[in-house]
Order: sequence, then C-alpha cells, then structure tokens
Amino acid sequence: WLGIPIFLVIMWAVYYLSVTTVGTWMTDWTNDSFVGGLQEMVQGWMEKGGANPVLTDCIVNGIIGGVGTIIGFVPQMFLLFLLLSILEDCGYMVRIAFVMDRVFRRFGLSGKSFIPLLISSGCGVPGIMASKTIENDNDRRLTIMTTTWVPCGAKLPVIALMGAVMMQHVAGMSSSWLAPGMYAMGVAAVLVAAIILKKTKPFHGEAAPFVMELPQYHFPQPKTVLLHTWERTKAFMIKAGTVLFLACLVMWFLSSYGVADGHFGLVDSPDSLLAAIGNVVRWIFVPLGFGGANGGWQAAAASLSGFSAKESIVGTMGVLANVAEDSVEEAGAVSAAVAGWFPSAAAALSFLIFNLLDSPCIAAISVMSRELNSKKWFWFAILFQNVFAYVIALCVYQYGIWITQGVFGAGTVVALAFTAIILYGLFRKDPYKGKTFESVK
Repeated sequence: WLGIPIFLVIMWAVYYLSVTTVGTWMTDWTNDSFVGGLQEMVQGWMEKGGANPVLTDCIVNGIIGGVGTIIGFVPQMFLLFLLLSILEDCGYMVRIAFVMDRVFRRFGLSGKSFIPLLISSGCGVPGIMASKTIENDNDRRLTIMTTTWVPCGAKLPVIALMGAVMMQHVAGMSSSWLAPGMYAMGVAAVLVAAIILKKTKPFHGEAAPFVMELPQYHFPQPKTVLLHTWERTKAFMIKAGTVLFLACLVMWFLSSYGVADGHFGLVDSPDSLLAAIGNVVRWIFVPLGFGGANGGWQAAAASLSGFSAKESIVGTMGVLANVAEDSVEEAGAVSAAVAGWFPSAAAALSFLIFNLLDSPCIAAISVMSRELNSKKWFWFAILFQNVFAYVIALCVYQYGIWITQGVFGAGTVVALAFTAIILYGLFRKDPYKGKTFESVK
C-alpha cells in the first residue's frame, strides 16, 4: 500500500528538480542570456549590414524569438529525461506498472494500459503504438483515446511557462506542484474516462490479465541512461529545427501581415491575419476564462497552433509576446508579457488543462488514426478528447473564480450541470455487468 505514495513522492522529486529548481536555473540562463543576447547580436549584424527590416524582424522575432523560446526549455527537458531514464534502467518503472495494475483493475483496465501511459510521458506516438500489446479491443481503443492525456516531453515547456504565468498572478506561489499535478491529473482523467466509457456497450469488457517478467533491481548503466536521454532530447531538437521552425515562421507571418486601408502588407499586431483568426475563435474560450477582449485572440491562436505540435504553443506565445512588446531585450521573459493575456491564475490553469487534454499533435493524431483503423472510431476519439478537455477546463475556471473571487454566474451553473453529468456517469450502475459481447477485430 506504500507503493503509490512512494511513486507520487518520487515523481514530485523528479519534476521538482527538472522543472522548479535545477532545470529552471538552466532554462532562465538560456532564455535571458543566450536567446536574448543572440537576438541582440543578430539584429545588430543585420542592421549594420543594411538588411531589409522585414527580413530582420522575421529572423530576430519570428525565428529566433519563436524557436528560441522553445529551445530555452531544453535544459529542463534534458534533466527530466535523464531522471526518468535512471528510473527506467534501474527497474523501478516496470514495477510501477504492477502497482498500478491493482488500481487500474478497479476501474476496468489492466496494467497493460498503464505501460502506454508511462511511455507517453516521453512521447505520445510510441505510447499509442504500445497499445498493441492489449488483447482486449475495447480496452485498446480506450487506451489509444486517452494515453496522450499524460503530459509528454513536448508539453513540459507549456507547463513550465504557464506555471510562471500563474506566479505572476499569485505572489509567492510555488510551481513545484504543477508538473507532478498535471501528470496526476492526466492519469486521473484516464481513470474517469475509463469508468464512464466501460459502462457503455462499445467499451464494455473484462480487463485482460497482466503478466510481465520483472528484471532485478540494479544500478543504472551510465552509458544506457545517457544514450536514452540524448535520443529523446535530440528528437525534440530535430522537431524544433523542422516542424516548429516552420510553425514559428507561419505564426510570424500571420501576426505581422494583414489588410489595412485596403492594402495587404505589414500591420500592427491587433490588425494582423492571426488577430482576425484569433478574434473569430476566441469566443469559444470565453467560458474557459482566456477568450476575453484583452489577450483573448493571442491565447486562442496559441491553442490552435498546438494542434500542429504542442511545443508550438510556447513558440507562438514567444512570437506574439515579441510583437506585443516590440523589444528584443524582453525575449527571454515571455511569461511577463503572456500574463496579461489571462485575467487570473484560474484562467491560466484552465488554458493549461485544455491544451493538455485536447487532441494531440499531428504526428500522434496520424498514428492514432492508423492504430484505430476506423474512421468512425477515429472521429469519435477526436470529438471525445476535445469535448472532455473543454468541459474539464470550463469546470476548473468557473469553480476557480467562484472560490477565489466569489463570482457565480451562468458559466458556474453550466459547470455544475457538467459536474452532475460526470458524477452520474461515474456512479451509475453498470447496465452491462456480467454480459459478454463479441469484439470485432
């Protein structure tokens, strides 16, 4: 019975070292000194060389400002991957799967569903592919739909940035709980979804037995640990140099160009193409707290960019923060500029939760489509992920402002209604208990 409390303490220590203390010191230096200094240096070179101001802005604010904001979190990610690799190589993480098997079986899943969740803490793509080991088709579909709710390495920069944003709103608040809290929230969301969906005919069925050979505990091999850490970090940096590089360029173009006085060209940020798109979409997020007139379109645009890659959220915020501040020196302090987009810490937390639970990146979506091998199940998975994320984020924000500010309105009533529906799904009697249905493979 001590297995789960020990696991929670270990995971808190891992994220405390990688996100809150040691990792943050390295990331702060990277953002404030390295990236900010690089922007100043490149801007000086280009201005002295007589480069076109548009090209200078593109490279300094679009590429270095966007990609540099993401690269700034590499030290945190490297330390996180290092600590997780040590836990994996010494034989601890395999045993956690058996500990969690007791918990998961109470909710209708087996420890085999926890293995993809562990893998997804690094990347959702291999996590989804790991669901192939689950014999029960209904459990496999459920695992594929929910495994990306566990924060992957790409979501770590978003967690770190939004933790800094919340600290701007709540003086003296510690962010050491945020990263392990989001990890626990992801697992809790999986269990809640499992309870609700396992009481429906398409997902009903007994959990498969979990059998796996346990390796002996041993000291981790430095070569193996460093190799795994480097491979994961390198994969992230390759993505930053390809997919995220292109995403930051697109976001810079959309945030810098628009139509003014009947002519298409460079415009101020509030009149840009991205602002136009964000202002149309932001109304969807008003009940979630981050779709207001002040900063709403920026937050909405960042959320939309997350569907290409979750790291793009931070990159987009870096680009928009640079545009809004129009100051190269502030490039490393994105959280100070971003904090103004969210009226409260509850709104910032709602933004974070929505972007952790909604549909994953394009790569994971494509793998999910291939593994489900059904258009019907694929579109159900996409719809379920986004509706679930929206409902949970709405409840978090509405209850947050009710508790902290005493605000009770129509949104709170809607949140109470959603809560009642979720509780009914959790505690209603299973109408298919004891029944067996043929599963189509």
